[in-house]
Amino acid sequence: MDKYPKLHELQREEISSVLTIPYLYLMIIHEETLISEDILDKEFICDLDKCKGACCVEGDIGAPLEQGEIDLINDNLDHIMPYMNNAGLKLLAMRGFHERDPDGDLVTTCVQGRDCVFAIREEGIYKCAIEKSYLEGKSTFIKPISCHLYPIRLEKVHDMTALNYSRWYICSPACALGKRERVSIYQFLKGPLIRRFGDSWYAGLEEIAVQWESARGKKR
Repeated sequence: MDKYPKLHELQREEISSVLTIPYLYLMIIHEETLISEDILDKEFICDLDKCKGACCVEGDIGAPLEQGEIDLINDNLDHIMPYMNNAGLKLLAMRGFHERDPDGDLVTTCVQGRDCVFAIREEGIYKCAIEKSYLEGKSTFIKPISCHLYPIRLEKVHDMTALNYSRWYICSPACALGKRERVSIYQFLKGPLIRRFGDSWYAGLEEIAVQWESARGKKR
């Protein structure tokens, strides 16, 4: 997860308006959130045919989890397990589906330090057993919000939530497709952002995006 060393020292009273933050910290204040301008500026559309769902199996730690998601996954686990592969089921029996990373944050367990415990492969593309169970109407939990929001990562900064764009080489096809289709990250992730922050918050973000683009002479 990306860090904000300057923002960790930022006092709430120092934040005076939407316009001051991008120039000082490349962040925009919106209600109780701090938003990286990259989320408005960078284009992104997941291209599974190209990346093959590599984010489910690459990296050295699992997907970040919120405390409340542990209970939600447990409540639906009987409906998720039939969609898991043998390696995931074996790991689930041995170590469970969550653990603490070196920073003490909750993450999903990984098979041999690589594949997420819930990662499955279909027709050469990695997918999520949690999401598959949900889409087929078996469970009530779609997926961890960290997965749903990717490439946005969330971080607490004092009493606010920071939204940062997490750059990863495996997402180069997604950046290329987003650029061709002229779709920004915040537009691609409209559904997940509304899930996490609500309709009103997202409507406000859209207004900010219009002002931000106008101020920079950017046209879509």
